[in-house]
Amino acid sequence: MKDFSKKYLDLLTGEFAGINLTRITSPEEFYQKQIVDSVLPETESNVFKNALEKTKLMVDVGFGGGFPILPLAFTNPDKKFIGFEARAKKAQVVQKIAGKLGLINVFLKHQRLETVDFDVDTVITFKGVGKVSDYLPLLRTNKTLYVFFYKGPNFYELEDIEDMIESNWELIEEKSYDVPGTEGRMFLGFKNRKVLRGTMQTEKIIKFSELL
Repeated sequence: MKDFSKKYLDLLTGEFAGINLTRITSPEEFYQKQIVDSVLPETESNVFKNALEKTKLMVDVGFGGGFPILPLAFTNPDKKFIGFEARAKKAQVVQKIAGKLGLINVFLKHQRLETVDFDVDTVITFKGVGKVSDYLPLLRTNKTLYVFFYKGPNFYELEDIEDMIESNWELIEEKSYDVPGTEGRMFLGFKNRKVLRGTMQTEKIIKFSELL
């Protein structure tokens, strides 16, 4: 992972520096806060690990500079990783970075979450995005979704998810662990209790299987 981290940071601060995909330029800080933080759920959460092993398919929403999707794709070459990003330029650049890192199992899309109908069982991750209550209602599916959020240790001081859990979602993971160089991580996982219709009305809904 150290070699992967170095190559990744060299690309972000070298060839693709003009895109401003990371503010972290210290190799050790980048390794801990971006690479280690991205992949720790594989060792800290059996729920996440088992869900990914079962579906062999993960969608990362709002991946920014490629986290956690690229590090997880690196450690899971036998699984498929799809990224959704609202900004086309960022999706294109991070796809180029994935190619230069030799990740052939990553496919990054200029795609909005609310326009997708997940017609296959899928793991979905959110890291560094808004509130849980902003994103879970956007999901639509008649399959099983395992949705994981990377959150800070003070998550419950900032968000209330009780009503959401009682209706559409089951809380399947709630784990706190240390990430070197940070205040720590709260990792939360949800599984839908029933068919989800989504709360956003859009003109065109795309079947997720058409994006694979």
